[in-house]
Parts: sequence; C-alpha cells; structure tokens
Amino acid sequence: MTGDPLLRDAPLIRVGMVDDHRSPIWGIERVLDPVADIALICSAGTVAGVLGERVPLDVVLLDLRLDDGTTPRENVNALSAAGVATVVYTSGEHPALLRSAARAGALGVVLKSADEAIIIDAIRAAAQGRVVLTTEWAAAIDGDPELAAVDLSPQLQKVLALYASGETSARVGAALGVSAETVNEYLKRIRQKYADAGRPTRTKVDLFKRAVEDGWLPVPQRRAASTATLGDVMRRRR
Repeated sequence: MTGDPLLRDAPLIRVGMVDDHRSPIWGIERVLDPVADIALICSAGTVAGVLGERVPLDVVLLDLRLDDGTTPRENVNALSAAGVATVVYTSGEHPALLRSAARAGALGVVLKSADEAIIIDAIRAAAQGRVVLTTEWAAAIDGDPELAAVDLSPQLQKVLALYASGETSARVGAALGVSAETVNEYLKRIRQKYADAGRPTRTKVDLFKRAVEDGWLPVPQRRAASTATLGDVMRRRR
C-alpha cells in the first residue's frame, strides 16, 4: 500500500478532519502517516475551524455530531462551497444524520471502526469525485423512510427553523422583516409541502421534527437546545 512506486509519484491528496474529540484525529494521523499519496493537513472541532486554516484541501473527514450546534447539511454545504469533498467519518449510530449529509452532497460514509484500507480507499475515491460505496452508506440511503424530500425556498427554510425553534409568528416576522400574517402564510405553505410529501406537520412539534430530519435545525445533543436564542438560530441560518 505504501511501497507502490506509482503512489509515491501520485499527486498528494490533502485531507482535513473535523471532529471535536482528539482520539479519532490521532487515529487518522496514525493511519495516514505511512501513506505516500495522502496527508492529513489540518484538523479542528468545527468546519469553520478547518476552513479558517486557509490551506488547500481535497477531502474532509467529517464527524456528524459536533458541539457547535451545526447540522450535517450546513457543514457539507460549507465544505462544498469551498470546493472540498466530504466523507462522513462516524460511529454510524445516527442514520437520520447520515441521510441529511447525503442529501447535502456528501460522497459517502466510513465508520470509525473500519479497517485502515477502507478509510484510505474512501479518501482516494472522494478525491476523484467518486461516491464512496460502503454498506453503511447504502443502508442509510436505501433505508430512508422519508425519501420524499421537501424543497423549501431560503425564506421558507428560515421561517421553519425559527418557528420550529419555539419562536412566535410575530418574533419570526420581526427577525425577517415581514408581518406576522405573512409568516403564517409561509407556515401554511410549509405544512402543505410536507403534507404533499406524506410527512404531515399537524403540530409545532411535528414542524420541529421535520426541521431536524431535513437538516434545517441541529439534532438535540450534548448541550440543551432550549438555551438557543433567536439570534443564535439566525446566525446558524446565514
């Protein structure tokens, strides 16, 4: 694997890693250190941290559950906008998050328990723009019970994220510069779109669930979601 002279002459694949725990990063350092054509260039606990290094990257290994409150969709979109391919690197126990990353354009998933050869092959495939074909990736996509994606305009995305976070129509309207009546009309459109997709949103809790499922809001995790303010949600939606 590392002794192949063809690989020594191959262009270097520059890898970044986003994980808010050090042990997986150390593990990837050990895996990639002897590999001639791949190098771990930088790592950080957030996508913003990796992109903030301002170094050229070809592939980023992305953990799905991060403490900064970002969603898989947001993170994959940010990496794609920077011209970086994304491979999800996860323990694999959250298929809904995998599906969200898939919808945003991640090229595949590799489990943290995977063999070294699988990790290396996945990085090489992603660097070439190829889908990383693994059993876990196929299962996440094929097993999606809600493949009927709902296409929301940027304005409807903001309304859904703010309202589902617990804000009133009036406060959502004030944040977006529209009236409460306009917000209620937007909510009617959102509910109808989800109903047409077979994913009803009869209650505000249902709206919250749909926003999480589709990546408009972060999954409640290691810190309390109730501490988020309207400003916090608005910053995440920008």
